[in-house]
Amino acid sequence: MQIAIVLYDRFTALDAVGPFEMLSRMPGAKTVFVAANAGPVRNDQDNLTLHADRGFAEMTAADIVLVPGGPGARDAMKDPLVLDWLRAMDAGSTWTTSVCTGSLVLAGAGLLEGRRATSHWLALDALRDLGAEPTGERVVFDGKYVTAAGVSSGIDMALHLLGRIAGDRVAQTVQLLTEYDPQPPYDAGSPEKAPADIVAYWRSGSGQAVVEAG
Repeated sequence: MQIAIVLYDRFTALDAVGPFEMLSRMPGAKTVFVAANAGPVRNDQDNLTLHADRGFAEMTAADIVLVPGGPGARDAMKDPLVLDWLRAMDAGSTWTTSVCTGSLVLAGAGLLEGRRATSHWLALDALRDLGAEPTGERVVFDGKYVTAAGVSSGIDMALHLLGRIAGDRVAQTVQLLTEYDPQPPYDAGSPEKAPADIVAYWRSGSGQAVVEAG
C-alpha cells in the first residue's frame, strides 16, 4: 500500500503528520512525503520542516494520495505543477484524500466537481465556489474521494480509511496504540459549539482568515 502525502510551502503540520501517524502503521504501508522537489519543506508557522522524500517527477503512482491544508493551499490550488501532478496521480489512485483546506487544492484540480466534500468551516464557501457540494461533516466519503474538516479531523479520516482498507480490528489497534482518546478541556471544536462571539470574530474577517486557519 503506497501512500503519498503532498507537501508545499506553508502547509499545516498536523494536517500531514496526524494522518501519517495513523496510516503508516497499517500493515504493508509505505508512506512517502512528496513535493515539487525532494528536500525540506517549511510549515505554515515557519518553525517546522518536513523532508519530501521525492519530487513530483519521481512519484508517478500511489494507492492513497493525501493533500494537507494550510495557508499555502491558496497558492497550491493555482499551481499548475501541483494540479497536473494531482490529476495524474488521481487517475490511478484507490483513494484521493485531503485534510482541511487541502480540499480546495483537490477542487482546484477539478477532482471534486459536483461531489460532496468538507473543509475547514471557514473555507466551505470557497469550496462551493470551486464546484464541490460542501457539508459541515467531519469526514466525507464520495466514491474514492475522502475529505476531512479542519486540522485535527485528519486523524479521524485516517482511522476511517484504516477501517475500510484493513478492517476494524486494525483500525482499533492503531487507535489504541496511539491512545487516540480525545478528552478536550473545552467543547468549542466547531462553530456550533464555540462561543458565538469567537465564531463571529472569525467569520467577520477577510478571506485571509480561511487560509490562516489552515
